[in-house]
Amino acid sequence: MTTDSTSFRAARDLLVAARTDYHAAYEQFRWPRPEQFNFALDWFDAVLATETPDATALRIIEDDRSDNSYSFATLRRRSNQVANWLRDLGVERGTRVLVVLGNQVELWEMTLALMKVGAVLIPATTLLTEADLADRVERAHAGAVVVRADVAPRVDAVQGEFVKVIVGGLRDGWRHYGENAAASEDFTPEGVTLASDPLLVYFTSGTTALPKMVEHTHASYPIGHLSTMYWIGIQPGDVHLNVSSPGWAKHAWSCVFAPWIAGATTCLFNYERFDAVAMLDVLRDARVTTFCAPPTVWRMLIQQNLADWALSLREVVGAGEPLNAEVIERVERAWGLTIRDGFGQTETTVQVGNTPGQKVKPGSMGRPIPGYRIELVSPATDEVAIEGEICVVLEPERPVGVMAGYRAAGGSDDERNAVAFAGGRYHTGDIASSDEEGYITYVGRTDDVFKSSDYRISPFELESVLIEHPAVAEAAVVPAPDEMKLAIPKAYVSLVAGTEPSKELAGDILRHCRERLAPYKRVRRLEFADLPKTISGKIRRVQLRQGETEHAGERPAGEYREEDFA
Repeated sequence: MTTDSTSFRAARDLLVAARTDYHAAYEQFRWPRPEQFNFALDWFDAVLATETPDATALRIIEDDRSDNSYSFATLRRRSNQVANWLRDLGVERGTRVLVVLGNQVELWEMTLALMKVGAVLIPATTLLTEADLADRVERAHAGAVVVRADVAPRVDAVQGEFVKVIVGGLRDGWRHYGENAAASEDFTPEGVTLASDPLLVYFTSGTTALPKMVEHTHASYPIGHLSTMYWIGIQPGDVHLNVSSPGWAKHAWSCVFAPWIAGATTCLFNYERFDAVAMLDVLRDARVTTFCAPPTVWRMLIQQNLADWALSLREVVGAGEPLNAEVIERVERAWGLTIRDGFGQTETTVQVGNTPGQKVKPGSMGRPIPGYRIELVSPATDEVAIEGEICVVLEPERPVGVMAGYRAAGGSDDERNAVAFAGGRYHTGDIASSDEEGYITYVGRTDDVFKSSDYRISPFELESVLIEHPAVAEAAVVPAPDEMKLAIPKAYVSLVAGTEPSKELAGDILRHCRERLAPYKRVRRLEFADLPKTISGKIRRVQLRQGETEHAGERPAGEYREEDFA
C-alpha cells in the first residue's frame, strides 16, 4: 500500500471508529491531501481486492429477482481488461468519455477502468434526448461515448469524431463492449495519477437554467466522500442500498465511493418502475443494513404498513431534497429508526448532516460534517448571520470535497467560478438558519424564497405542512401575483394513488394549512397537478413560477382559492 493510501486509510479508520461520536470526529478529522492518488488502483485494487478479494463488492437484483454478485477481485480483473481494451481504442489520460449506462455491472467496470486509464468520466442518464447528448458531447469535448444499446441510435445523430462503444448489442460503426474479454487481466498504468487531475465532469440537473458542467478531481470525489461515508454511517462489511439513477452525482456518492471507501457491499435494486412493496421485500431479503433514498421514495414507502417488514437496517438517510417531519415520524414509529437528513450538492460531497448516534432536531438537516466549516452569510450584508446563504469556508484550507470548479466549452467557466467562490467561500445558493447548538435548518433555494406582504416565505416550510395531509403525496409552493400583497403562496399538489381531486378535497387541504400555519404564511390558492420535474426527479419550481407570472390576472380552471370556502 502506498504512503498516499496509508493517509487515506487512516482518515477512513478514524471516521469509522468515531461513527457515533460527532464531536471527536469533527475535532480530530483532517483531510488527506496526497499529491498522487488513484482510487481504483491505490484503494480498490491495492486494499479492497487484495485484503478482502472474495467479499461482495457489488450485488445487482433485477426486477424479476434474478440476483448477481461480483467480488472485489472479480471487478479488479474485469476493470483491468476494460482499461487495457479502452487504451487500445485510443482512450488515454485526459480523454473525456461520456458514459450512458443503467444499473448494470458494465457501469462499475467502466468507472473503475476509466479511473485506471486516467480518462475523464462524464456520467449521464439513459433518459437524455438527442439534443441533450449532442450538447454534452460538444460542450465537454468528448473523445469517446459508451452507451447502452437502446441509446446508440440517439448518439448516431450527434456530429463529431469520437470512439463509440455499445453495451448489450451490435451496431455498425460501434465497437462491441464484449471485445474486451480478450484483453489482459493485468493492467499497468502509464505514469502516476495526480490527485489534482480531473476525474469527473457532471452536468447538473438544470432546475433553473441550462445544465452547468461541474469538474471533480481524483481527490475531490474519491477522498471527499469520506464525509458521505461518515454521514450515512457505513461500516466495513455493511450492505448499502441507495435509490438513485446512474448519471447523477448521488449515484456516485452512494453506489460507488461511500460504500467502497468503507469496504462495504454496494447493493442495487434494478427496477423498471418503482414499487414500494417490491423495494421493501428487497431490503428484507438482501439483509440491507444501510439505506439511502430521496424524499419522493420515502413518501411512497410510508404509504405501506412498514411494520409488516422485519428488516436488518441500522441506518436510514434521505438526500436530494429536504425531508418533511411527517415522513420521519412515520418511519420512526414503524421501525424505531430515525431518517437522518443530509445536505450536499453535485459541486460538493455531504457538507451538513445528522450523523449517527446524535440528537436529531425536527426540521433540521444537522450540523457541519467533519472536514467542513459552514457559515450562513446574509446576501444583503455579506456578513455571517443566523439566517443566510449556506457557504463553505475555503480559507485557510479548502475542504477536499469541494469541486475544482465549473467548466465551459473552452475551459474554465471564469464568470461562474468568480461568483461561486467569492470572498473565500463556496456559495451554495441555498438559504438556511442556525440555532445556538449549531444545528442548521433548510429554508430554500435563493430563487425559491419569496416575500408576501413583506413577510419572507419559505416554500419548504409550507410544503412540509401540506404533505402532512393524508391525501397529499407531493407539493410545490410558489408565489402567485397579487395586487394587494404583491405575491401570495400558491400550492401545486400531487395526490396519493387512488385519490381524486375535488373542490371538497381542496377545501379540506386549505383548512388543514390554515390550522397549522400563521396567517401570513397561509396557502391562499391551490391547484391539483402533476409536478414538473427534472429528469433527476427534482421539482422545477421555476417552471411553476414562470407560469404564474405569464398568466397573472387569469384564473386557471382547476385553481381553488381561499375565498371560495368563506
